[in-house]
Amino acid sequence: MISLAGIFVACETQELDTIEEQVNLSIEQDTAYTDAELSLILEEELKYLEEEKSGRIVDVSGMDIVKENPKKVYVHYMPWFQSMEYDGYWGQHWTMTNQNPENIDENGRRQIASYYYPLIGPYSSSDPDLQEYHFLLMKLAGVDGLIFDWYGSQDLYDYSIIKKSTETFIEGMEDLGLTFSIMYEDRVAVQAAESGLASSAIEAAQEDFLYIDRQYFSSPEYLYHNGKPLLFVFGPHHLVTEAEWNQVFTVLPPTNLPNFLTLWAASDRVGPNSSGEFLWVDKDHLLAHEYYYSVYPQVDAITVGGAYPGFESFYVEGGWTDGINEWTIDTNEGHTFVETLNYTHHEVADFIQIITWNDFGEGTMIEPTEEFGFMYLQLLQEYTGVSYTPDDLQVVLDLYRARKSYKHDPWVQSLLNRSYKNLKRLKIRRARAILEAIKRFY
Repeated sequence: MISLAGIFVACETQELDTIEEQVNLSIEQDTAYTDAELSLILEEELKYLEEEKSGRIVDVSGMDIVKENPKKVYVHYMPWFQSMEYDGYWGQHWTMTNQNPENIDENGRRQIASYYYPLIGPYSSSDPDLQEYHFLLMKLAGVDGLIFDWYGSQDLYDYSIIKKSTETFIEGMEDLGLTFSIMYEDRVAVQAAESGLASSAIEAAQEDFLYIDRQYFSSPEYLYHNGKPLLFVFGPHHLVTEAEWNQVFTVLPPTNLPNFLTLWAASDRVGPNSSGEFLWVDKDHLLAHEYYYSVYPQVDAITVGGAYPGFESFYVEGGWTDGINEWTIDTNEGHTFVETLNYTHHEVADFIQIITWNDFGEGTMIEPTEEFGFMYLQLLQEYTGVSYTPDDLQVVLDLYRARKSYKHDPWVQSLLNRSYKNLKRLKIRRARAILEAIKRFY
């Protein structure tokens, strides 16, 4: 594993090989199993399956990851993708206005609205196999939870689909011990009012907050800080006065008012309703970080650090007019991610938001891609101080691929469930052996 200290030196001197070259070294695998050894493993796992079926073995939730770095790390997550295989159509975040994933190039890559390509190809956010894959990767990288990009409770555009998709994640998070929070997009309140779904933007926002309070704050997996639920707003950009937010918050019980976090330099738009701000990727890059950490911090305000791998929006090429950003931040072969992670070491940051796990449209994803492999997750493993490596991440990838290869075979799927449970219990060598046995004998 590469050392962050070594990377910082490389950023200064350019004397080391590139990060990508360091990360893409061959992964050492366990000594190959004999057929007899794999047969014995399968026999034992079949016995475990019988024990589970009879109720003599009871599964326990949680994945006990030890981190040397106490700083909490949360990933900003986009639950907005649909695929032909799972949903029966390709969603707009893979297509935008002019891309067609049914078009496949000579390398087997589908045409998607991104400059980067997921290692598993384009997917559906609602697919439980995808959620299992993402959650296991997050845990082995030292991630503590997710901040879902959320577009309200109304049935408008694809927002209802995003809401339903978000809610399919909660059970899996509970099983692995991940927490979650909501990032509200206040523009949806204006859109709901303009579409006649509410009498005003304030009423629409009130309905959304009531839904968040009822549906999410009550979840055991919801993220709390100092005894209060954390709720983010991306902006706000449309409800921009203290008076408006005072009205919005009147619908929540006084005993359950959240820590409300705005985009940096936007807390004045909500007045005393703000509990702090969060950093976001900006064209000024490290200058924005310097300002945020040295100028913004206030006594008793929550400060959320931010780290990202780069920025390269596909919106112009994809034909989208909203949210266009024609500036870019180069990935610099991984150094950009390291630089921004380095800034979040600042003691004033209460915790860190990774920007993002999977926004392929803006090119800010740390999810494994064909371009970068596991590089960003390996860097995150080094930062969080977990003892796991890309070898272990590869087992998670192999499990996902086996899920898809044997999707019509319930017997093999039951064995893959055993591989998952071994991963959850951090018996990674055993999980790998089960996958090897399935590959060899089925």
